Amino acid sequence: MLNERKIKILEAIINDYIKFGEPVSSRSLEKRHNFGISSATIRNEMSDLEDFGFIYQPHTSSGRVPTDLGYRLHVDNLTLRDLTSEESEYLKTIIETNINHMEYLMKETAKAISLLTNYATIISEVSHQKLSVKYIQLIPMDSSNIVIVIITVSRIVKNSVLNVPNAPDLETLNKLTLFLNELLCGKTVEDIVIINIQDNPHKNLIGKIIEVIVRILTLEERTQIFTSGVNNILNYPEFSDLEKTKGIFKTFEEKDVLITLLDKKDNNDNIQVVIGSENSLVEMKNCSVIKATYKQDDSPIGSIGIIGPTRMDYSAAHSILSAVVKNINSVLYGNKKNHAKFLNEVDRIEEETRQNGKRNKRRI
Repeated sequence: MLNERKIKILEAIINDYIKFGEPVSSRSLEKRHNFGISSATIRNEMSDLEDFGFIYQPHTSSGRVPTDLGYRLHVDNLTLRDLTSEESEYLKTIIETNINHMEYLMKETAKAISLLTNYATIISEVSHQKLSVKYIQLIPMDSSNIVIVIITVSRIVKNSVLNVPNAPDLETLNKLTLFLNELLCGKTVEDIVIINIQDNPHKNLIGKIIEVIVRILTLEERTQIFTSGVNNILNYPEFSDLEKTKGIFKTFEEKDVLITLLDKKDNNDNIQVVIGSENSLVEMKNCSVIKATYKQDDSPIGSIGIIGPTRMDYSAAHSILSAVVKNINSVLYGNKKNHAKFLNEVDRIEEETRQNGKRNKRRI
């Protein structure tokens, strides 16, 4: 469908729009790029690209802007830019310096990526903490919804809305609150899932509430989220609309939503790029997300996502994310080998000590 000339013109439009953030005209293309054709010919090619759906004209008198389809073609044929020696060294130092403290590593890596890309960064890490319930409160919302508030011993506060056919009145909910606190206080997910509710007139409702509590605690136990550079989004004129920006900032406040945003379609080493309307979240329809998983023992232990406008510099962001993931995977693998060597050395010393003890006994 696209000949070489059309592809070159489309790439020029995309690269100019990424760089300048303004609709691209045939005249500006003729000035900035040496196509060897007239402005009129460029206009004709742009008209075809618009008919194919790769670019569009936001205003009658303006130039053209890439569509999500245009960006998709650009990304699928992306030429990655090489990292500078300073960028490579900076990332390597950040990762190697903090590898023995995973939480600090995730925070510092998120900051580093945001600094290098000028976009927002999200990093997830599989958590190994065990949460226990400190307090539960049931609050009536309306005739068919109950708000469940959970406070953990570690002071994490979460809430969820449970939809039911007929919500009990306030007095009943207060009694159920008291019952659930006596039943669940101090208990972890492992304790809660084996509880068997017997002889309670609200057994079915209690079962549903417990399911919500288990789901929330499991999610909190499973994943930690680190973000950085969210305010970078404000640097781009396409986010000057307060309503658009509100939705994006709200997304960054919801852990469950961020986990969904980072979810990859596969667990392979490929970096996935989700562009604008390809996002399942309505609030992110004006953003692109570049994401990848990092691994230990060939098993994914977390994800990293770079979030920016659809006109983000995909080549630079892709290259930086790729370098980060390779560095983390490499250092985690190196740490595992070093740890194995350390354990082998401990075993050797213990065995040598036992043998020396036996020899000393024989001498005695």
